[in-house]
Amino acid sequence: EEATGDITFYMKGADVAMTSIVQYNDWLEEECGNMAREGLRTLVVAKKSLSEEQYQDFENRYNQAKLSIHDRALKVAAVVESLEREMELLCLTGVEDQLQADVRPTLELLRNAGIKIWMLTGDKLETATCIAKSSHLVSRNQNIHIFRPLYVCRPFQVSNRGEAHLELNSFRRKHDCALVISGDSLEVCLRYYEHEFVELACQCPAVVCCRCSPTQKAQIVRLLQQHTANRTCAIGDGGNDVSMIQAADCGIGIEGKEGKQASLAADFSITQFKHIGRLLMVHGRNSYKRSAALGQFVMHRGLIISTMQGFLMVGYATIYTMFPVFSLVLDQDVKPEMALLYPELYKDLTKGRSLSFKTFFIWVLISVYQGGILMYGALLLFESEFVHVVAISFTALILTELLMVALTIRTWHWLMVVAEFFSLGCYVASLAFLNEYFDLAFITTPAFLWKVSVITVVSCLPLYIIKYLKRKFSPPSYSKLST
Repeated sequence: EEATGDITFYMKGADVAMTSIVQYNDWLEEECGNMAREGLRTLVVAKKSLSEEQYQDFENRYNQAKLSIHDRALKVAAVVESLEREMELLCLTGVEDQLQADVRPTLELLRNAGIKIWMLTGDKLETATCIAKSSHLVSRNQNIHIFRPLYVCRPFQVSNRGEAHLELNSFRRKHDCALVISGDSLEVCLRYYEHEFVELACQCPAVVCCRCSPTQKAQIVRLLQQHTANRTCAIGDGGNDVSMIQAADCGIGIEGKEGKQASLAADFSITQFKHIGRLLMVHGRNSYKRSAALGQFVMHRGLIISTMQGFLMVGYATIYTMFPVFSLVLDQDVKPEMALLYPELYKDLTKGRSLSFKTFFIWVLISVYQGGILMYGALLLFESEFVHVVAISFTALILTELLMVALTIRTWHWLMVVAEFFSLGCYVASLAFLNEYFDLAFITTPAFLWKVSVITVVSCLPLYIIKYLKRKFSPPSYSKLST
């Protein structure tokens, strides 16, 4: 203070760090526990009065450390640490970290979609447990196993291999039980029993890791990637979540009061936690389904022409069929509202049935079958000249591809209709200019029309019948909802 000439050094921090810095007291730990059980985030404030001589000594050493060429950060930290001793405890603050709107239903949605949720936080164990219950990450009637030895003074952590082994055996005997573990205990477990711990933890309905450092958060994400075949998604809103977000397969940053560090480092940025439901259940699900359909159709389109060893490849691969095939990215099997209402539909994606070796070989067989029908059908029905074979087979090919796209679509979009008719129109218009391949006198005759129609029907109708019978006797889950 300028008026009195007093010099005071103030410091604030987490109770774990501050306990060893402040003078002995008999109430800090107890009050921290009380506030944590109420779900409050605690902060300890302390001070230290300095004389003029002490301050000048500190300032000289601090400036000298800042001018160091080697190990500057360590030397500066050591000088500051010299003040952080025997400080006078001023107060303890507890602030409620209020949940955003619709956090509970969003977590319920994710659980029903078959997504396992782990909460990684730097909070005290009591605070983390309280938040996990209030957010319904852990239901109120669900058993919670706190990973700790019960016979030692340290209440919330294991410190050696023996304690970790006993705790793992104790935890193995419990079923359908949420796990709560501190960062220190986790480190000991991973050092000696990494595989066993991850295997057990992955069976839990929910896992809460408290007192986690940013490095530990990223380590847990990488651990799940190494020991399971599952994709990981990390969600955070603060600077201490950046390493975890970047380590995950998919990072989601939430813009909040803690700044934009997390959202800038993430793959996706959202403003509310509840938006995760729509991001995954609607956009994520549609993206997977559409990519699967698009990828297989691009492959089918190339294989069918290769099987025929036909002509006009450039036109076929671009203007004649490109727009209808790529319009499949607009397809959706259920409405967004239905996908949010039934998150179990998202759970079906984890089975990988939309894009697998089985679906790949089915499309290969379809391509070979249709290519063979188109080519040999044209050879059987051709007139006197070979140019008629080209006209019949290629026209049937274009019609077959457009019909196959139409058969694959589950929900029609107006752009899909435009793409179908536009592609057909482009092909019909180009017939007039491609005299080298098409005999204009022949393609305007009834014989051409009925031969093309017969080949197209033979190549497409059996597949339509098979698809109809499959949907009737073994309907997919989404079709049951739509009816």
